[in-house]
Amino acid sequence: MRIFFFLGASGLFYVYIVECKDGTLYTGWTVDIQKRLTAHNRGKGAKYTRSRFPVVLKYLEQVASKPEAFQREYSIKQLTREQKYQLIAQSKSDQIT
Repeated sequence: MRIFFFLGASGLFYVYIVECKDGTLYTGWTVDIQKRLTAHNRGKGAKYTRSRFPVVLKYLEQVASKPEAFQREYSIKQLTREQKYQLIAQSKSDQIT
């Protein structure tokens, strides 16, 4: 069996954090952030978010490759909840300056 992986229109990968309806955070990666958020909010995304939608995008980071996306997703998932919120706050302040 062959598995084909198609890049998004931009050719980039995205690592993201969403906040679920119950206040929990979910971290994932995708090639099409709009499509992925739509899936999460229709209950068709990750098993974790299926019963916790709607979700709100809190953090988005572009990376250049699939291995880099996997690695970054893993490193974010190792953070504590507080550290994830610090990452979110830092990304918002970076956008302002």
